[in-house]
Amino acid sequence: MRIFGIQPDGKFVQYGQEPFQAGNTEETLHNWLESNPEGILEDNELLIIGREVVTDLGAYIDLLGVDSAGNVVVVELKRAKTPRDTVAQALEYAAFAERLDIDQLETISRTYMNDESLNFAEYHRQHFDLSESDAVAFNKDQRIVIVCQEVAPQIRQTAQFLNSKGVNVTCVEFAFFQAEGGRQLMSQEIVVGEESRRPVQVSSKSAPAVSEGTFLASLDDNGRTVFSRILEWSKENSMHISWGAKGFSSGVIVDEVRVPVCFAYPPNSVYKQSLYTAFGGAGSIKSKVALPDEVISDTKEKAQNTGLFMAAGQDVKCLINRCLTDEEVNSLLNVCGSIALAIKKYGLK
Repeated sequence: MRIFGIQPDGKFVQYGQEPFQAGNTEETLHNWLESNPEGILEDNELLIIGREVVTDLGAYIDLLGVDSAGNVVVVELKRAKTPRDTVAQALEYAAFAERLDIDQLETISRTYMNDESLNFAEYHRQHFDLSESDAVAFNKDQRIVIVCQEVAPQIRQTAQFLNSKGVNVTCVEFAFFQAEGGRQLMSQEIVVGEESRRPVQVSSKSAPAVSEGTFLASLDDNGRTVFSRILEWSKENSMHISWGAKGFSSGVIVDEVRVPVCFAYPPNSVYKQSLYTAFGGAGSIKSKVALPDEVISDTKEKAQNTGLFMAAGQDVKCLINRCLTDEEVNSLLNVCGSIALAIKKYGLK
C-alpha cells in the first residue's frame, strides 16, 4: 500500500513506509492503541478496561477490553511480525478472561481508571451510548485480537481454524508511514475474522463493594487468620483500606493521592486466596510513584527470599493455601510495611 499527502498546489507527496520497530518500542504501540481503540477494532467497538492485566499464572495481558455486546476482548500486541507462539499465548489469556465475572471486571476497571467508585455496567452503557433497555450480558463470549505489522501465514491459518471452531479470533495488520516534517500515519486492516455485533438481551448489574464482614466470611480459616492480621495492621498504621467487589486493597495517601500497597483476594476470585503487591499495572505504584527500579527489584527479591512469595509478572504474590505461623504473617506485614515506607520516601512522580 502507498499513501500520499496532497499539497496545496495539488501535488502528491508520498509517505514512506517504515518498519515500526526501527524507531519505536512495543510500549509506544501499546500507548497509541490504548488511547485510540478504533485502531484495534473498527467503529470504536472497544472499551479498554485494563492494561498489563496480571493473570492467575503471572502472565500479562497487553490490553483488556469489552465490546458493545459485553464480550471480553483480549488484545495481544506485537510491533513486528507475529512469533509462532502468539496464538497459544492469546488462548492462555482468553482462558483466564473467560472466568472473569462482572464483579472482577469492575475491579479491573476501577484499578485501571483509578476510581474506586466506578460502576462498571453504567460506565459501559455510557461509553457505547446504550439506553436503559439495552441490557447486556457481560462476558458471555470472549474475543482474541492480535495486532501486528505482519501476521505470519501459520498464525493466519491457525486463527482461521479457531474461527471455524467457534473461537472468535481477529488478526489486525498495521502499517507505519512517515513523511517529511515528521508527520506520521498508521493504517490498519483486519486480515482474519469478522466483526461480531450480537447484543444479548439479558439484564446485568454491578455489585456493590464487599464489606469487611462479608469478605472475612468468604475466606477459609487460613485466609481469615492472615487477612484479619493485615486489616488490623492497616488500621494501626493509618493505611487507607479500599473495598472492591471481591476483596480489598491497603494503601497510603501521598499528597492527597492514594497509592495501593497490596491487594487481598478471596478464594472465589480468579486470583484465588492470595496477597499481591501493587507495583505493576494501571493505577499502580510504578504509575504514580518515583520509585527507582532497583528499589522495586530489591523489595521483590527480599519478599521472595521469605519463601512466601512467588513471581507474578511485575509483582509478587503469596498464595494463602495453608496455615501460616505468626512469624510468617509478620514477614508478610514487613514486606507491606517496607513498600509503604518506600512510597512515602520517594513520593509522587
